[in-house]
Amino acid sequence: MKLSDKIARCDESPIRKFHPYAVAAKKRGIKIHHLNIGQPDIQTPPAYFEALEAFRRPVLEYAPSPGIPELIEAVRGYYARVGVSYGADEILITTGGSEALLMAMLCILDEGDEVLVPEPFYPNYHTFITMAGGRLCPIATSPEENYQFASREKIEPLIHEKTRAILFATPGNPTGTTLRAEEIQLLADIAKERGLYMICDEVYREFVYDGSPLTSAGKLADMDENLILVDSVSKRFSACGARIGALITRNKQLMRGAIKIAQARLSVATLDQLGAAALYGVDAAYFDATREEYRRRRDTCYKKLMEIPGVFACAPQGAFYTMATLPVDDTEAFQLFLLNEFEDKGETVMFAPGSGFYATEGAGKSEIRIAYVLRCEDLERALDLLRMAIERYNAR
Repeated sequence: MKLSDKIARCDESPIRKFHPYAVAAKKRGIKIHHLNIGQPDIQTPPAYFEALEAFRRPVLEYAPSPGIPELIEAVRGYYARVGVSYGADEILITTGGSEALLMAMLCILDEGDEVLVPEPFYPNYHTFITMAGGRLCPIATSPEENYQFASREKIEPLIHEKTRAILFATPGNPTGTTLRAEEIQLLADIAKERGLYMICDEVYREFVYDGSPLTSAGKLADMDENLILVDSVSKRFSACGARIGALITRNKQLMRGAIKIAQARLSVATLDQLGAAALYGVDAAYFDATREEYRRRRDTCYKKLMEIPGVFACAPQGAFYTMATLPVDDTEAFQLFLLNEFEDKGETVMFAPGSGFYATEGAGKSEIRIAYVLRCEDLERALDLLRMAIERYNAR
């Protein structure tokens, strides 16, 4: 039986597709240091679990399709503290930031429409654009320029009659690159001038390491029709399993379209919404401590990478990821070597091979994405394993 052309154009996740090999390695007694997935080990604030334990309703009902009022008000309060005012009807609660992205694509794309995305990019961007019938048009970047892309020279030649949006994350996954306020303004200017949507993925907003104050693209003036924000509790509160995100826009027509999809999928899980609402009351000290811990991990990761001969990487400015170029021919083959053949004292390491973060054919074959979500001592051991494995792989 034939499957759709859309699903055939979707790739497996470079972050998750090696899971069966990891399972097999663990069955052989191998300990794996996971640098492949952005799953924080920071403790989830107890407020989430306390809210679930306090649930005493006799029936676990459907939630309203746009989200429960308590959570919408909590999100509004959060943005108010960042200096942005949103109405309750401008916030749609979603099943993670992933559903917010997919909803946005379904609302704005017709078959063959294009979305401009700087590469390397979060691989699910490609999947969601493709599922909606669109095409991802990559904006080329380079590690030598710290993956910067916010320039008219890079973007304007790519815009044509089928271009519908510019999609980017700041801080970025997988590069850790953070855009300055003037760069975000430039992208907004281009979007307004060319009649494009600007989709800003801000799920790593708290994790910036240069001391910049917390901000949001929602502060931009005259962007009511163009701006779509994507947000999530997953990384902010170390609550990835809660699957709570938000699609935020002042574009009323777009929101009416997104509500149609929300009604079709009925609702987001009620208990997760209640727990997430409680998270937004966490004291700011939680973010300060978490940010400082990730800064230490960033510094440890970068220092250890620079000790490996032949490796090139930039020091990430935010989030908790970095791209690195390794002195190997193919990082997918190298990852299989790590899981199937390599071990040191019963241990090995996983990363995400770089090619899955690119749309350009052949790009990223010698790159990897590292999620520095482990404790510093575990990061040091994992990167020592990486150095040893590179030596053995290239000596075969």
